[in-house]
Amino acid sequence: MKNTNKQLQDLSLSVLDLVTVLQGKVPADSFHNGLDLARKVEDFGYERYWLAEHHNSPGVASSATSLLIGYIAGGTTKIRVGSGGIMLPNHVPLVVAEQFGTLESLYPGRIDLGLGRAPGTDQITARALRRNVGGSGEDFPSNIVELQNYLSTNKSGPVRAFPGEGTNVPLWILGSSLFSARLAGMMGLPYAFASHFAPSYLKDALKLYKDSFQPSEQLKEPYAIACVNVVAADTNEEAERLATSLKLFFLNVIRGGQELLKPPVDNLDTYWSPYEKAAVNQMLEYTFVGDSTKISHELQAFLDETQVDEIMVCSHIYDHEARVRSYEIMSQIVKTK
Repeated sequence: MKNTNKQLQDLSLSVLDLVTVLQGKVPADSFHNGLDLARKVEDFGYERYWLAEHHNSPGVASSATSLLIGYIAGGTTKIRVGSGGIMLPNHVPLVVAEQFGTLESLYPGRIDLGLGRAPGTDQITARALRRNVGGSGEDFPSNIVELQNYLSTNKSGPVRAFPGEGTNVPLWILGSSLFSARLAGMMGLPYAFASHFAPSYLKDALKLYKDSFQPSEQLKEPYAIACVNVVAADTNEEAERLATSLKLFFLNVIRGGQELLKPPVDNLDTYWSPYEKAAVNQMLEYTFVGDSTKISHELQAFLDETQVDEIMVCSHIYDHEARVRSYEIMSQIVKTK
């Protein structure tokens, strides 16, 4: 699996935006910051800008994912915009096809539809979203097939998606487990792994995806994205300080809290216990913090081990300008232009 000939410069580079809400701010601030970031990374040469569906979380404002995709796509000109992802058990496939068919009609050739089988929330909220509690991740494969049919040029079905039919919006399977890896391979779809919060199965999932891959109309050879956390700055010291916001974000996750993204702090040891520190660091195994030299070295080692085709960057940085600068440094490392 290892091929040391692949270099960072061979990769595409993309963005995952959870649309985190900053302490002292409101969701609209995050929306506006997201559009500004999308315009900047478009200039930096990034391939795509994805938004992730979450619910019942005051610190994450991406619940109306398709609306935000339209907002970002409408304010940019060439970068691909999509979902990372739409949590398919929360939606009927026909509605997803109509929404993304509309987006593809408005912004042709620029829309991605990444699909996940988790609810993107807690179980109580999942029931509120679905109403029919019979829907679950077990329906995920059949729902993908139904969605493909709606988006294809097949006009023989009794129910059709308008708009949507014939748009062939590219589908992606998202996941953090071996189930999603095998499914993506068997269906011949591109695969994106959530190693930014679930690192444990990354290498096994990538191998299983490639081993089980069957060519399809959409994809002839396997194509894999790994999503990672990056906090890049002009100095290692500055990056480490900025990264305290990221670590506090994940501390909030493991505590089941409802806090917004906090500004950097001086001493994390006053915020977490040794057990919590270990738990956060385990979740952040694939996190790259530092200046361009340090991150370049560590990312190349990551590429040597994983052989992914694309790196998707998630950066929980409180200060907007510092966040933009982090993505700029990454583009210089990978030389996206």
